[in-house]
Amino acid sequence: MPAFRAAFPERATTVARLPAGPVEYRLEGDGPRTVAVFHGGHMRAGLALGEEVFTDAGFTVLAPSRPGYGHTPPTTGTTPAGFADATAQLCRSLGVRRLAAVVGISAGGRTALTLAARHPDLVERIILQSAVGFLPWPDRLTRLGGRVVFNARLEAGTWVIMRSLLRTAPSLGLRVLLRQLSVLPVHRLMAGLSAAERATLTGLFTAMRSGHGFVADMLPVPDCAAEAGQPALVIATRHDRSVPFAHAESLVAAMPNAELVDSRADSHMIWFGPDYPRVAAKIRDFLATD
Repeated sequence: MPAFRAAFPERATTVARLPAGPVEYRLEGDGPRTVAVFHGGHMRAGLALGEEVFTDAGFTVLAPSRPGYGHTPPTTGTTPAGFADATAQLCRSLGVRRLAAVVGISAGGRTALTLAARHPDLVERIILQSAVGFLPWPDRLTRLGGRVVFNARLEAGTWVIMRSLLRTAPSLGLRVLLRQLSVLPVHRLMAGLSAAERATLTGLFTAMRSGHGFVADMLPVPDCAAEAGQPALVIATRHDRSVPFAHAESLVAAMPNAELVDSRADSHMIWFGPDYPRVAAKIRDFLATD
């Protein structure tokens, strides 16, 4: 068995019963300050990606499943604005009066920005990682295909096929999936990954599900970037095919207090880039700034 066939650990979650509806969440760490992380498409609260930079720096991570993912039904919040309000309710129920930062990853970026814009008294800072902005997204072909293979009735079968491919031919499975995440040739992506990184990605992709969430992620959302006035880091790579770099540029242009961090990662998955230690240091410094 190749060394890079590995499971991605599912972490324990809780479901809060809120006025807005049920919200699945994970609260991890014991730091005095909390960072809320909105993960991207096909993800949920039980799957942690890129959170070590926060927990290692002494923060507690609050990770909710967005509507349609995990055990958060699509009726809770429904839109980024509605789920931003649900997240504010969740924070109050947990006794979190102030978030050191809200983090938006990929398709979770618009929810993070909406929370910051609608609840400025709750959110101190914004960190966006490979985040979808308010430009049209995804491209027309991906949107049409995504509505078919990731709709709630077919997505389970789609992921069964992908899991089967990843188990029987993990290298081929990774190539198929990584091709959607980078503008670079897939052989270059594979060559740049260590065995441990291949294991992590294989396990992550194997654990993914789309539920009702991904089709909803593709719907247009009102642009609130100019209303998010908190200090912000917008981290992106020019090699991202899934979320083009233009999204990061448009967000920085619209947001009143944003800094662009140009990652040198080969793909959408910035945590596997050769310069991620530099990016992580930038995040830590940003959170430590008064």
